[in-house]
Amino acid sequence: MRTPFFRRTLGLAAVLLTTAPLAATAQTTTTDSVAIRKIYDEALAHGQSYENLRYLTGQIGGRLSGSPQAEQAVQWGKVTMEKMGLDRVYLQEVMVPHWERGAKEKAQVKGSKGKGLLLNVCALGGSVGTNGKLKAQVIEVQSLKELAALPADKVKGKFVFFNRPMNPLYVETGRAYGEAGDQRRSGAAEAAKRGAIGALVRSLSLAHDDFPHTGMMRYDENGSKVPAAALSTNGADELSQLLKADPDLTVELEMSCRQLPETKSYNVIGEIKGSKYPAEIISIGGHLDSWDLGQGAHDDGTGCTQSMEVLRLLKATGLRPERTVRAVLFMNEENGVRGGNKYAEQAKSLGEQHLAAMESDGGGFTPRGFNIEADPATVRKIQTWQPLLRPYGSAEFQPGHSGTDIEPLKSQVKALIGFDCDSQRYFDIHHTAADTFDKVNRRELELGGASMAALVYLISKYGL
Repeated sequence: MRTPFFRRTLGLAAVLLTTAPLAATAQTTTTDSVAIRKIYDEALAHGQSYENLRYLTGQIGGRLSGSPQAEQAVQWGKVTMEKMGLDRVYLQEVMVPHWERGAKEKAQVKGSKGKGLLLNVCALGGSVGTNGKLKAQVIEVQSLKELAALPADKVKGKFVFFNRPMNPLYVETGRAYGEAGDQRRSGAAEAAKRGAIGALVRSLSLAHDDFPHTGMMRYDENGSKVPAAALSTNGADELSQLLKADPDLTVELEMSCRQLPETKSYNVIGEIKGSKYPAEIISIGGHLDSWDLGQGAHDDGTGCTQSMEVLRLLKATGLRPERTVRAVLFMNEENGVRGGNKYAEQAKSLGEQHLAAMESDGGGFTPRGFNIEADPATVRKIQTWQPLLRPYGSAEFQPGHSGTDIEPLKSQVKALIGFDCDSQRYFDIHHTAADTFDKVNRRELELGGASMAALVYLISKYGL
C-alpha cells in the first residue's frame, strides 16, 4: 500500500492540474486514439490480469517478505513473464526483513467482576511477542499528543489503547488513513517511553466489522520494545464502552510473533526494449509482497498483474514502444521498501536514464486517472493527453503521491506517476484477512491495466 495515499499540493503543478483540461495538441493524432482503442479492446476482450491474479492469490496466497510464499511468488512472476516472450526477464537480488506472526493471536477483556470478552486482534508487523500471556489494565487515548500529556502513573504498567478513528468526512479515504496512521506506526514506541507494557491500536478502517488490520509499526532504535496489536473496529468500540463502565478492567494478550534474521529475496523484472530510444526507460510496477492475513489481492496483487499486463497489451496490439518499458514486481514494500531502494540504487550505479516510473498500489478498483509528481512543464505535457483517456474514465490527472516503491527514483526520473482508482472500499479490506480474490472485479481490474498501458504508450511515443 502506497503511503501517504492522499493527494498533496506540489507547488505550481497543483495550480496547473486544477485548471480546465487542456485540449489535445497537434502532437497527438487520430492514430493515437486508434492505438488506445486497440489497447482497451484487447484488455476487455482478452485481458489476462484477472486470471494471473487468480493463480497468485489462490495458489500462493499471502506473501510476506522472507516467507516461502514470497519465494514462490518470485518464481511465479519470473515464469509468467518469460512465457510472454519479452526481450528480457531477470531477478534483482535484495536482502529483506523476515518477521513471522506465529500462532493466531488471542486477547480477552476481563472485568473487575470476573466477566470476560474475547477481542478480535492481530499483531502489527514488526511487533515483538508477549512471551506467554501479558495481562494489565488499560488506558485509552485518542492521540500521541494526549498520551504525552498524561501523568506517568496513569500509564506505567498498562496497555495504551489508541482509539482515534479514521475521519469519515474526507471524500479521499487515503487522507483519513494517512492522518490516523501515526498511532499504528509509532504508538508502541511512544507507549514504551511512558512505561507501558504494550499498545492496542484501533484498526485503520472506516468499516465497522470484526476484521483486525495489520500493518507496519516501528520501534525507536535505542528504546524499549513492547508488543503492539490491532483491534478490529467493533472490538475497539466494545473495549471503549467497557472501560467507561469499568475503568479497572484488564486485557490479557498472547502473541507469538518474532523477528528472524534478514533473508535473500528478489525483485522480478521484465522488459521490452525501445525501438528508437532503448536507453530511455519507463518503469511500471506493483509490490509482490503482501501481509499474511489474507491473499494480498488488492494490496498489491492487482498492481503486479496490471503492470505485467501493460507489457502484454503492448505486444498483443503490435504497439512496439519507442522507449524501453519495464515491469517491476517489487519485493518488501510492506515492511521495509528494500526492493524499491535496491532498484533505484542499481539504476543509479548503472547510469541508467529513467524517463518515468509508474506504480499501481491502491487496489484494482474502477480507474480514475493518475497522480503525478513532476515539474510544471512536464505536468503540462502529460496533461495534454487527458482528452485521449477521457472516454475511458481515466482522465483525472492530479497532484499526489505516486507510490512508495518508485519514490526512491525521484531524483532520477522526470515524472513519478501513481495509478489512481476509486478508493471508497479499499480500506475496508486493506491489510486484513478479507483481502481476497473474490473482492476483485474482473472488468475494473482489466480497465486499470489498459489505462496504465495507454499512458505508457503515449510517454513512450512522445517522451517527456
